[in-house]
Amino acid sequence: MAGTSHGHTPAAWTGVTISIIGFCIAGVFMVAANQPGFWGGIGVVLLGGVVGMAMRAMGLGKPKESAAMAEARAAAVRQQIENPDATQVRPEAPATGQPQAQTQTV
Repeated sequence: MAGTSHGHTPAAWTGVTISIIGFCIAGVFMVAANQPGFWGGIGVVLLGGVVGMAMRAMGLGKPKESAAMAEARAAAVRQQIENPDATQVRPEAPATGQPQAQTQTV
């Protein structure tokens, strides 16, 4: 996921942060046996989702992938599946057949 920047946007961070605060509020009031406080915390969780979607609609989220980019990624995956040896990195053998001397920096 890290390679796709999944969730690394202001909209995602804000929505998740508000939702986590709501879960904490709901958890405290659940232990305290206070139903209105618990449902208020659940409301904050839902508010986090709404805020995240609103920020995404304002352009602060990850843009949708174009059809051309999706097709290019699918073609690359197909190529890797059909020819897995072409994607492996192989170490190069020395041209002379003798081991190369290693230098050490002090």
